[in-house]
Amino acid sequence: MAYAHIAVLAQDNDFLQRSMACAATEGEVSPNAWVSENQWQLAATPGFGDKYASAMENEVERPGLDPSVISDGDILSSVQALRAP
Repeated sequence: MAYAHIAVLAQDNDFLQRSMACAATEGEVSPNAWVSENQWQLAATPGFGDKYASAMENEVERPGLDPSVISDGDILSSVQALRAP
């Protein structure tokens, strides 16, 4: 894991949009605001930086959009963990 990959992922609009869609389905009234407040924690989810780095090394065109890089299930697990009391 490299902090640089987490930093790039935290700014990846495709990843953030997918995270907002997930937050909305989980009942967040304002998913844009929630993701904005939690984007760094989402990107720092264990394993996400490594997956993103691998995709970049393999020249995946839009790694934040590609569910074979970070799956919807991965994002859901991260969102649920961050929303837990």
